[in-house]
This record gives sequence, C-alpha cells and structure tokens, in this order.
Amino acid sequence: MTDPVHVIGASGRSGLALCRSLLADGIAVVPVVRNPAKWQAAGLPGTPRQADLRQPDALRAALDGATRIVCCAHARHAAAIVSAAPASAILVLLGSTRKFTRWPDAHGNGVLAGEAALLASGRRGVMLHPTMIYGAQGEDNVQRLAGLLRRLPAIPLPGGGRFLVQPIHQSDVTRCIRAALDHAWDRPHSLTIAGPDAVRYADFVRAVAAAAGLRKPLIVPFPAAPLILAARLTKHVAALPTIQPEEIRRLMEDKAFDTAPMRQTLGVHPIPLVKGLALTFAYPHE
Repeated sequence: MTDPVHVIGASGRSGLALCRSLLADGIAVVPVVRNPAKWQAAGLPGTPRQADLRQPDALRAALDGATRIVCCAHARHAAAIVSAAPASAILVLLGSTRKFTRWPDAHGNGVLAGEAALLASGRRGVMLHPTMIYGAQGEDNVQRLAGLLRRLPAIPLPGGGRFLVQPIHQSDVTRCIRAALDHAWDRPHSLTIAGPDAVRYADFVRAVAAAAGLRKPLIVPFPAAPLILAARLTKHVAALPTIQPEEIRRLMEDKAFDTAPMRQTLGVHPIPLVKGLALTFAYPHE
C-alpha cells in the first residue's frame, strides 16, 4: 500500500524514527504534531498538521482523509484518536508494557484505558506494547544508565539486579509498526513487542557498560527503601541523571515476555541486546 501514513507524535523519538524509515522507502508522511516548529527542526520533508489531542475538532481535521494512522503519542489518547479517525482507517497505536506493572501509576493506567478504548471500538488495527525502548536519538534509558556508570564507582540495585528485563531496540519498534501498517487486521488487537531474550538487570547494566567502553561496574545488592529515598534526591544533584522513585520499584518485578506472537503476527525477529547496544553507541546522542 502506498497511501500516506498519518503519524501522530511525529516529532517524538519513535515518531521521528518511523518517519525517517517511511520516507527512506518513498512512503509519504503526514506529520500530526502539537508543535510544528519541532518537526521542522528535524529537517524532514512533509507539511505538518497541527493538532492538540485534547481538541477533537483540530484532531479530526488533521486526520481528514487518512487511511493509515500511527500514534506514537501516549496511549491515553486512544479514545480521542478512535473518535476522530476516518471509519475505514487502519490504526496502529503505541502502548507500553507498563500496563503489566504491580505498581500502577498514571502512565500505566493511561495505557490500560487507551487499550480498552481501542478494543471496545471494533476498529481495525492494533495497540503495540513495547518493553523498554532503547537506541533512539535522545533516549534516556540506556544513555542515562551509561551516564550513571560514568559517575558512580558502584551501582546499588535492589535484589542485586536479579529481576528480568527485555528491552527492545528502536529499529525493531519501527519494523513492528511498519509491519502492523501492512497487516490485514479484521478487528482491534493488542500485541506485546520485546527484545529476543529476557536478561537479569545486572547483566543488562554490564552489557551497557561494555558497549559504552566503560569499566565493568561493581553491582551492590541494596534494600529498595533507601534507594527510593535516594532517587528522590537525584533531581537536586546536577551531576547525576534524575531517577524517579517509581523506577526503583519497577526494578523489583520481572519484565519478561513471549515474543512468539510478535514474530508470528508481524514477522519481526528482534535483534539481540549486544547488537542493539553496539548500534546505540555507534553514533553520538543528543
């Protein structure tokens, strides 16, 4: 299919990565953004359509004539997008595996609400739920961790970092979105997308250090409560990246997922963590 793809949140990290991929293959993009100047600063072709997702009329106008719509903005806006999108359009929305957390927050609850809105709509399409995304320009997952590793002599982790993570590289997120755009959805679906293997967080930290050319980190098992307190203080320390207390809590739950549905439905086989990290540190990040 060669119809243009309307990309909501086109100036964000995943949005820009998707737009670059589409444009490289000669597929037209209609960027739907809140701040046109941010899109124009990216230097990509395409006239942006301005829309605030909280303003139904503006969103409806921005999506007028759309046949394929991707939303890289927060999944909490799914109901508004379903309402504003043309009835025949295919919808591909980004959610998050945050919906599975044992410590619900506004982000995770918003994902659950957005997923429910899509599934109840009867619309053709899918909400993709990625695990931790790394490898995009400006991302603050791997890059922020590398920043900590450069500054701290040891990394304190609850449980010594024994809990599992399964991060997915941005290039695989982009491939999943593109495959979803071309899939023959007959109704709304929900699908988790993740890296190929779950690893202990401690091993993830060591892999990041190795890819960034840093010394092997000393990982120290540490109780969660004082780490949560310390996280609250990081916003006051200019030399350290800010860490939210919720991030410490989420380090105490396994985030491991079966990728068979992703492989079977989308035909995407995600790249290994070592390869993804090598790509991540192969070029400078903002």
